[in-house]
Amino acid sequence: MERSKTATKWLNATEMRAWRGYVETIDEVNIRLESALVPHHLTLGDYQVLVFLSEQDDHRMRMCDLATMLHLSPSGLTRRLDGLVKTGFIAREPNPRDRREMLAVLTSPGFNKLKSAAPDHVDSVRSFMLEHLTAKQIEQLGDIFESLKKGLDLPDTTTTK
Repeated sequence: MERSKTATKWLNATEMRAWRGYVETIDEVNIRLESALVPHHLTLGDYQVLVFLSEQDDHRMRMCDLATMLHLSPSGLTRRLDGLVKTGFIAREPNPRDRREMLAVLTSPGFNKLKSAAPDHVDSVRSFMLEHLTAKQIEQLGDIFESLKKGLDLPDTTTTK
């Protein structure tokens, strides 16, 4: 991103409070969410793969689409999936419509792993985040992240299933 030649518009106290609050909190929230998945032998990244695949009607996605949703390079996705394939939670299959493409497929054991981990994950989301916010703040947080996603040209991956 090229910087403009105009003077830097420094953060005011309110903006700095918001920015620092985010920076000083987000890593700790993620660490705690990750720790809740340890008993299930999953990382937060693994869990996200299982969730994205579970939301597909046929529990499968083209690898390139999954990589895009996870913000990973093709090689990064391969590394992310290797452990899930080894445990049998995910399978890689050729796309029957285009043999040049591979699909990531959520297996029955993978779906069962997701079902067993989901209650602990949801409890941790509530415990480490939502229980500290009012209903209005939660709604505002959703609005905030929708605005940020739009500003970053990110796809809307939220669902209300």
